[in-house]
Amino acid sequence: MKNIFLIISTILILNACSAKVDEPSVENKYNIYISKLSNKEIEKNLQKGLKPIAIKDNIDVKGFANTAGSLALKNNFPDNNAFLIQKLIDNGYFVIGKTNLSEWANFRSSSSTSGWSSMGGQTINPYGEMRTPCGSSSGSGVVVATGLVDVAIGTETNGSVSCPSSVNGIVGIKPTVGLVSRTGIIPISSTQDTAGPMANSVTSAAKVLEVIAGVDPNDPATLNIPDDFNFNFSSDLNDSSLAGKRFGLLPTGSMNSDGKLMLKKIRMMLEEAGAVVVDIDDKREYPGPEELLVLLYEFKVGLEQYLASSNSEFKTLDELIAFNEENKDDVLKHFDQSHFYDSNKTSSQKEEYLIALERVLQTRDEIDSFIEEYNIEALVGLSWSPAWAINHDGGDDEAIAEYKFWVNGSYAAMAGYPHVTIPFEYVDNLPIGMSFIGSKWDDKKLIEFAYAAEQLIQFKPSPNL
Repeated sequence: MKNIFLIISTILILNACSAKVDEPSVENKYNIYISKLSNKEIEKNLQKGLKPIAIKDNIDVKGFANTAGSLALKNNFPDNNAFLIQKLIDNGYFVIGKTNLSEWANFRSSSSTSGWSSMGGQTINPYGEMRTPCGSSSGSGVVVATGLVDVAIGTETNGSVSCPSSVNGIVGIKPTVGLVSRTGIIPISSTQDTAGPMANSVTSAAKVLEVIAGVDPNDPATLNIPDDFNFNFSSDLNDSSLAGKRFGLLPTGSMNSDGKLMLKKIRMMLEEAGAVVVDIDDKREYPGPEELLVLLYEFKVGLEQYLASSNSEFKTLDELIAFNEENKDDVLKHFDQSHFYDSNKTSSQKEEYLIALERVLQTRDEIDSFIEEYNIEALVGLSWSPAWAINHDGGDDEAIAEYKFWVNGSYAAMAGYPHVTIPFEYVDNLPIGMSFIGSKWDDKKLIEFAYAAEQLIQFKPSPNL
């Protein structure tokens, strides 16, 4: 990691609380931030011994507008910090800036382009010319990949931590839903939403997760954390081992020659480390229409609850739709707002929603059955395919169709189960990640597996970063 910053004192060097305060060109080149502290403010915080962290711009941070990447929320300055932000501040971190994201966390349109927002423009993957940073936590992935900070916070509903982590060659932890409070985060889905750390190492990510995890009385999901849950995610990492562990290898990617080779490499690495690897006969059918209905229904409810207590001038989805149409030349120039329209129609679909929700939650049983049937500790596999080309005309779907593609983690997202991705290899000179997926509250165990694998892989970021 090339952490470059102004040498303020010898103490700052020893503390290694680095932030590249002298390289705005890097930020501009990849279009990382929507808003950021001045270099003077950053230096002042570093002198105090505080640690910099970048935050996705859908999380409330006092002093910054919380925009979700939308021009409609450019004046939405929160009165209070999100619960997880206050925990970070109380534990010696400072927010260096708000990172760009796929507008509305990639939930404005079915034809969206990851990493683009009307507030922040297009974030670029640093590993390839006009390659996607994925999303929706696009800026959070790129800011870590470029070495501007060691750790950032992203959010995930379905892939928004794991994908930008994988394609940008960094570590991402998507925790069990309920481990980290969602209070003060612009929502999509109460069933699937969670925040999680994105970092340059498993250790860095684990230390941040220790800080932000815990019970928040204002987020009922956190009340389900087991009384005996072990929050010491980083303390035992040096003793982590894969020897004697059993893993189930997901076949996703095996239909592609590159993917097949990468799966073989995962197997060899684990077996050489003394683990047992069994092949998972994965014949699950992704409940796509059902999940979409769940997200559409919960989005309107959750968003309007957030807006009601926010400082946004807009309080309803209807008002946001109208704003987008009135400002379509800036807001809708690359893709429409089909999800907004569809979500706005779901108020009368409660019965259909409940049926769809039941199907989506069956993914918990499907993951648990694999773990039990194959007698394994966790599922492993390829996180995402390499970064596809940015395509503003046809969106991600068209770009993906023109390139090799695979993805794991969607079932974990729908189930609300933990998923850790770490950098694994390069395909077409683009990084790809390796996934560890487990059952509910298996977060600590997965982090330890990921750390042990990380030491074996010794992934080298591009020397050009």
